[in-house]
Amino acid sequence: MSTLSGKEFATTIREDVTERAAKLAVDGTSARLAVVTATADEAAAWYVRSIAKAAEKVGITCDVVDLGAAATGAELAEALTALSADDAVHGVILQTPLPDGLSVADLASNIVARKDVDGSNPASLGRLAAGLTAFAPATAAAVVALLEHHEVELAGKHVVVVGRSTVVGKPVAHLLLDRDATVTVCHSKTADLAAVTTTGDVVVAAVGVPGLIKAEHVREGATVVDVGTNATADGGLVGDVDAAVAEKAALTPVPGGVGPVTTALLLRNTVEAAEAATQRVAVPGRRRQPSWRR
Repeated sequence: MSTLSGKEFATTIREDVTERAAKLAVDGTSARLAVVTATADEAAAWYVRSIAKAAEKVGITCDVVDLGAAATGAELAEALTALSADDAVHGVILQTPLPDGLSVADLASNIVARKDVDGSNPASLGRLAAGLTAFAPATAAAVVALLEHHEVELAGKHVVVVGRSTVVGKPVAHLLLDRDATVTVCHSKTADLAAVTTTGDVVVAAVGVPGLIKAEHVREGATVVDVGTNATADGGLVGDVDAAVAEKAALTPVPGGVGPVTTALLLRNTVEAAEAATQRVAVPGRRRQPSWRR
């Protein structure tokens, strides 16, 4: 069956972002993204490195604000609030996982909506669910964008989403509903997962369990989007879908599928936020430099 690569599509998005970032620079604005992280998780570290590297290539400055795995909620909230108030920063991302006991929903509320380029603020998610303008979580948006790029029909089709997180599962379900798909969301309490997933014209796997979706979970001729990025002992990445699925369904690869498109969309969101910022009238006066930049 076919492989639904995201590399070429991501390249096209990045080319557009490069042009727009260059235009902003000529007009005196340097697009800037800040990634706040507080984890020792290697998969997260790999992802953050990929964002920073991609940002540099398209002309976006990327600041990685690493507070360490022992960071407190107050420290994270302070950093996010400071970045949201910094006129030089156009996009802010709170990278997961977080230290034990900390909630993404609680902390992401410190990111103002116009800079919430990864759609993690509950207000952004609420607007998305209501069909209003907002930055969608980039990974969820990448799933839909990649399907549309490969001309996979969604209107009237049955899409089974495996996973109900606010990062992918729930927002991607809303995005798919907006495209007239019939959506079923499965999760850890779903009885007989294969009985549900085999009914899907499209299956989206986003649970973070290596190889969870096997050939018996997918019907012949289906399209499968693998969102999983699970680190291996040798430093590689594997998805949530077993390789054997590719023998009976069109499959996105890991790496090289959703991942590159996610990063490209984050960069596009950042440059869009920078463009929007240039349309607002700056308030005169000198601001105190936030602690993360001192």
